[in-house]
Amino acid sequence: MKRNLRRIVYTVFIVALVLGGYQLLESSAYPEQAPELVKRHFYTSVEVPDSLVFAGEEVPLEYFDVFESLDRELLVNSYFHSQTLRFIKMAPRFFAIIEPILKQDSIPSDFKYLALAESGFDPRAVSPAGAVGFWQFMKGTARDYGLEVSGEIDERYNIEKSTHAACAYLHESYEKYGSWTMVAATYNAGRNFIASQIERQQETNYYDLLLGEETSRYVFRILALKLVMENPRKYGFDIPEDEFYPLWETKTIKISEPVSNFADFAQEHNTNYKILKMLNPWLREAYLTNNASKTYEIKLPAEGFRLLRKQENAEN
Repeated sequence: MKRNLRRIVYTVFIVALVLGGYQLLESSAYPEQAPELVKRHFYTSVEVPDSLVFAGEEVPLEYFDVFESLDRELLVNSYFHSQTLRFIKMAPRFFAIIEPILKQDSIPSDFKYLALAESGFDPRAVSPAGAVGFWQFMKGTARDYGLEVSGEIDERYNIEKSTHAACAYLHESYEKYGSWTMVAATYNAGRNFIASQIERQQETNYYDLLLGEETSRYVFRILALKLVMENPRKYGFDIPEDEFYPLWETKTIKISEPVSNFADFAQEHNTNYKILKMLNPWLREAYLTNNASKTYEIKLPAEGFRLLRKQENAEN
């Protein structure tokens, strides 16, 4: 019993000694401010720009409500460090796929941030309402825009095809509203809801409409993502280029016949089931019956696909 008591006393003494030394070190480094620095962390506000453009349209930052709404979303994205860091690291990989399609389909490049706001760069994203993929299509809407949705195939998970479908939807909305900002709002709330609010409030400008919490913040979240992603260091994110996630280097093959087992199929093409499904999340089963003999394009990893680029550079 006495031996255990001595051990306890000795342990308490050592802990007190260490803590006292730590406080002394803090006090010597900051002799006048040590107590405050030990207790507090200091946070700063983020800079809201004097002017901002979305898809060629000016954001009226001279209005206090618009300014404060953008400030709110900038704070959220600037201080949600882990998520925003991940977005910045992943952006080159997925923007390299999305941007050329937006350009090809004559959609402003800023809409890539809408895709990010919708899915968080998760090709497998599924909302509580059942919207799926990068562009969060509902099943019926996806079929309306030419995407195949079945038990074995769901092209809402196909980044290229769903981006083309989203571009068609966005164009139709622009023809109706003549404003890309309103197009972004309707993507979140739906055309019918926005149309009803325009009629009710007799306003046609997004920034003049009273909308629900989600839609009233939606465009500002896109704007905040645009600002942070275009100038990360300005908002406190300093990431070396070699820490960005590498682009996916792939090759494409076409199949028009059934596939009895995609695990076997993957091994036959020098990869595995995990990587095959990573590159083709629209393949929803471990097989493909393909009774209609439809032609599908399947991505396969190029040689060295899984190697980190810095390792490859070191070997070279």
